[in-house]
Amino acid sequence: MNSEVILNIARFIILVFSQVLIFNHIDFLGYINPYIYILFIILYPIRKEEKGQFLFLAFLIGFCVDFFSDSGGIHAAASVSIAYIRPIVLKFVFGNIYEYQIIKISNTAIGQRIAYLSIIILIHHLILFGLEIFSISHILSILKNTLFSSIFTIFLCLLIIPLLRKPKT
Repeated sequence: MNSEVILNIARFIILVFSQVLIFNHIDFLGYINPYIYILFIILYPIRKEEKGQFLFLAFLIGFCVDFFSDSGGIHAAASVSIAYIRPIVLKFVFGNIYEYQIIKISNTAIGQRIAYLSIIILIHHLILFGLEIFSISHILSILKNTLFSSIFTIFLCLLIIPLLRKPKT
């Protein structure tokens, strides 16, 4: 195994256990919850030929969080959804840099990084809370939870991304 595979396995394990053991127990103001496990999907290396593998890994990380959280598949559904639309968001935010597959999130401008994180996290949280609450009569509750949990998650992700960088040799 090469170092990139080992790094991704370590990220997967660390993010799942951090989510389940620490972040699932943060319930700020009764409805604000961070979901940092999606950093695995956000930071996963970009290769167009491995889309099926990437979608499977997104399902697997969502399934693991669902399994430990007893949440019935909502994390798996939201994770696969953002993994599927991630190339569209990357092309929208980064343009030609994404086309040539030379993008590294940690080396991008802060504005682009925040835009990318915001779009992916907002979509993930909207799907997650929409499936969790699953009632059109509670649309304001879905939007409130999505907005405030997204802001908290984006803030934490911006703090955590430098910690998950590949160590320089």
